[in-house]
Amino acid sequence: MTPGEFEFLKNFLKTRSGLVLSNDKQYLVESRLLPIARSSKLETLSAVIQTLQRGGNRTLETDVVEAMTTNESFFFRDKTPFEHFKDTMLPALLQSRASRKQIKIWCAAASTGQEPYSLAICLKEEAAKMPGWRTRILGTDLSTEVLEKAKTGLYSQFEVQRGLPIQMLLKYFEQKGDMWQINAAMRGMVEWKKLNLLESFTHLGEFDIVFCRNVLIYFDQATKSEILGRLAKSLPDDGYLVLGAAETVVGLTDAFKPVANKRGLFQKKQTVQAATGSTGPRLAVGAGAGAGLGLQR
Repeated sequence: MTPGEFEFLKNFLKTRSGLVLSNDKQYLVESRLLPIARSSKLETLSAVIQTLQRGGNRTLETDVVEAMTTNESFFFRDKTPFEHFKDTMLPALLQSRASRKQIKIWCAAASTGQEPYSLAICLKEEAAKMPGWRTRILGTDLSTEVLEKAKTGLYSQFEVQRGLPIQMLLKYFEQKGDMWQINAAMRGMVEWKKLNLLESFTHLGEFDIVFCRNVLIYFDQATKSEILGRLAKSLPDDGYLVLGAAETVVGLTDAFKPVANKRGLFQKKQTVQAATGSTGPRLAVGAGAGAGLGLQR
């Protein structure tokens, strides 16, 4: 791949997906796109680039973007966001949404589905405290391929071993040969849509909680700021934004401020300023639920 071809590919990916590639990522490009070249019956990466430059091959364009933007995921990843969900967000929303008894959650970079299903498990574990409540979990991603996998809820032994406690595996999954499938009731708790965060998402409506973890790190500063501004409009004043451990809003937007002592958790600026401490009563968690979610205290 020539320097000119790599430069074209960087611009192509930034325009289509927001992904910003540094010059030291050429090895990553080659490892991910060589299988695309072979499956497309193109002999070299240069042939792939030239085909993209000519335009008109939508299948190849989609395959290249999905190959470069597909990232790994696993159940209850990083643990802390799910502790915040159970101990801070859910108790506060159960109080503030008591009249309408509905909570809406959006996982904006759902990948192969482990994050939305982890949240579904959290909600199911707390179901006794939520009689009559309706919950909506929406998972979106740029990649059609990962969304199709997410919809099936089918995972390998390796995938379920990463972060999923054995109690939860046996309780919510069914073995299918050498694979494990999350049961139909849990699959029914999550809906899936293909979405590019660079495009408008106003049609999705408003959410009480938005998980947008480990995706903004791939964008440049201007794109991060623009997306954060639009995410703010998708949340009510007392809604919550959850970012990855390495992500922040500092220097990017004035719409959000960190929630004190809650790493990765953010609220609208005026909400945080008005807060006097606790965001709501702490939800009591029995030993069985805490152990089942694999959360450390």
